[in-house]
Amino acid sequence: MKKNDEEKTHKSGHIPLRISPELHDKLAEQAKQAGRSLNNYLTQLLESGIAPVTFEERQFVGQRIAGEDFDLVNRLVDVSGIYYRYLIENAPTARTDRQYVILAANGNILTLRELQPTS
Repeated sequence: MKKNDEEKTHKSGHIPLRISPELHDKLAEQAKQAGRSLNNYLTQLLESGIAPVTFEERQFVGQRIAGEDFDLVNRLVDVSGIYYRYLIENAPTARTDRQYVILAANGNILTLRELQPTS
């Protein structure tokens, strides 16, 4: 019985997949246009299909924010006209004379990193 339990939890990564020849042709052409092997292209499609992507993750992660965009009294930051709560990874509070980058978005809370000033 133990062997069956192990077989159920350990996956080989090999999945036999039956698709129509037309779909196979379309996918092969898209993979070629993307400069990828068909296997790599299908893996990318599957991974992107299961990744939880929110509007904020798509639009804001990696974006820089100016210190002037912070409402320090209410601990909010204005990003593209929408106010979000925030956490700063490497500083206790936001400063209006600094720049920040958005590292992550979880609901209405953004995780930020203060950028070091350039000399």
